[in-house]
Amino acid sequence: MDRSKSEIVRSLFAAYKIRDRGALEALLADDFTFTSPYDDRIDRATYFERCWPNSLTIRENVTERIFEQGDAAFVTYKCIAADGKQFRNTEFFTFAGDKVRSVDVYFGASYRDGVFVPQRA
Repeated sequence: MDRSKSEIVRSLFAAYKIRDRGALEALLADDFTFTSPYDDRIDRATYFERCWPNSLTIRENVTERIFEQGDAAFVTYKCIAADGKQFRNTEFFTFAGDKVRSVDVYFGASYRDGVFVPQRA
């Protein structure tokens, strides 16, 4: 049975929360790519090398909304880092069946104790 795109996204964030790299790897297509303001369509191996270690810095990840259309979904979430900093991002997911084919990240504002914190490159 095919899972909804929302279920797949929630499974991906759950894998991050419990730091289960195997579960995350099972959700990503072999040709997975990741784009952010720091990364331009990096491949799966580079993603795990550069981005996976960041899972250790996140205390909580709260999915706020998911919008699905066909083989794509937009997700907005709030992260609370181990140091208390909070930020909100939106990610655009594309799918190949039940696998995530790509993620494009759009960074949002950051806050500490409710006060805006400018981001630096």
